[in-house]
Amino acid sequence: MTGFRRGVRLGIDVGRARIGVARCDPDGLLAVPVETVPRDDASVARITQLVAEYEPIELVVGLPINLRGEDTASTTDARDFAIALGRASGCPVRLIDERLSTVTAHQALRASGRTQRTSRGVVDQAAAVVLLQHAIDTEKGTGRPAGVTLSLDEENR
Repeated sequence: MTGFRRGVRLGIDVGRARIGVARCDPDGLLAVPVETVPRDDASVARITQLVAEYEPIELVVGLPINLRGEDTASTTDARDFAIALGRASGCPVRLIDERLSTVTAHQALRASGRTQRTSRGVVDQAAAVVLLQHAIDTEKGTGRPAGVTLSLDEENR
């Protein structure tokens, strides 16, 4: 075991309409929501601004694979977005399995008394918190970072 790497991380939940962003403190005690970024031509630039503001050691991007562990169209979309974000920001990117992170986020928001309608603007942030907290907990528990490092040399699929 190598131990926990100290430093801020940003969690990114890539969706077709919105992107949830979360961050953690340098000691990885807690992941917290940052903002929901509309998915458009300015998405990469906005998240790159957040990278400059928070100076993370890495970006943790959720990879939406299906329950059988297979890639989907959303997997390719998230990977392509992660490559663009890594290239634009210059920040290392880790891809982690995000199966059920949005479902978990919806359940937590419902449990807090929010309806699906009132949760729409924050569910992506909540999903980013879930995936980032999972990555932190995994690294602390195993001594190894969760997921895989994204090679920015990968061709867009």
